[in-house]
Amino acid sequence: MTTSNLVVNGLDLNQDHTCFTCAMQDGLRIYNADPLKEKLRLDLDQVGSVSKACMLYRTNIVAILSGPPKPKFGSHMIMIWDNQLHDFIMEYTFSQDVLNVQLCRDKLIAVTRNRVYVFSFPNNSKKLMELDTRINPLGVCELACNAGKQMLATLGDSRGTIQVLDLSVSSKSGSAAPVTINAHQNEIVSIAFNFHVTMIASASEQGTLIRIFDLNTRQKLTEVRRGSDQARINCINFNRDSSYICVTSDKETVHVFALYLNRRSAYTKAGKVGTLQQYTDSQRSFCKFPIPADSKAKCFFGQNQTVTVVCKDGSFHKYTCKADSKSIRAAYDVFLNVGDEDDF
Repeated sequence: MTTSNLVVNGLDLNQDHTCFTCAMQDGLRIYNADPLKEKLRLDLDQVGSVSKACMLYRTNIVAILSGPPKPKFGSHMIMIWDNQLHDFIMEYTFSQDVLNVQLCRDKLIAVTRNRVYVFSFPNNSKKLMELDTRINPLGVCELACNAGKQMLATLGDSRGTIQVLDLSVSSKSGSAAPVTINAHQNEIVSIAFNFHVTMIASASEQGTLIRIFDLNTRQKLTEVRRGSDQARINCINFNRDSSYICVTSDKETVHVFALYLNRRSAYTKAGKVGTLQQYTDSQRSFCKFPIPADSKAKCFFGQNQTVTVVCKDGSFHKYTCKADSKSIRAAYDVFLNVGDEDDF
């Protein structure tokens, strides 16, 4: 089968951005990000058409949502695949369609149109709590389990708000309430935690501004401007020390923004940039580069401060940003053409 006959329904990153899942009309594939290698291939007979897949770090466990055109399971179900057993081992069934699923070491998060469910996982799995949200057609939800923290973020009750819940506290007491961040005037379409779980970034359906908030104070730290015209933000991610974010949208461009938050950036420490003040004063992108049209791409930072982008057309891009705000392509490939010679 040629890549022109392959249709990708969705792309997702694992928790530490070392792998990505490719949910397809004819099954599921999982790839190692650096170096690029296919790690798992499940065909239509095994899993049916898949709309979304969420890895549990780099383990043998994958949560799968069925999708068009040939789903093996209902859209109201989450199926758990164990690649050591080569079979499904668990299922979760809901009264509404499941729009998103997130995993961490001991939690599973299920997102429906107006509710978020939190389960213990995978041992003795049971429902711990549920949160009501405003109508959430995109299934906007993020789970961060780093730096000894477990934080959940999803839509709040009002337009443009985010509710954030500390699951490490809630799981013990069962009574902790989420806090609300008033982030935007319009509906929120994308959110992302930083690695140390001290900040959260958000974008609204307007798509012109990405705002960064402190999770402790709930105050806005800064905002960066993608452009003046409306765009759908598809992905936001921080680099390891939260000095940069990368952003993809439906405007066929990846933007990299420098965040001047009273710290020297990773690029400055590496000697790649003398000063970032000229870029951060304007709060516009530090550098940008093109990606294929109509691509709901995922972007993330890799080794040596490179930016990697995976696209629904099967293309794989790696860029390095330079001090003059120009980007240089470091690698290009078509991941759908990569074989499956290696194992996890």
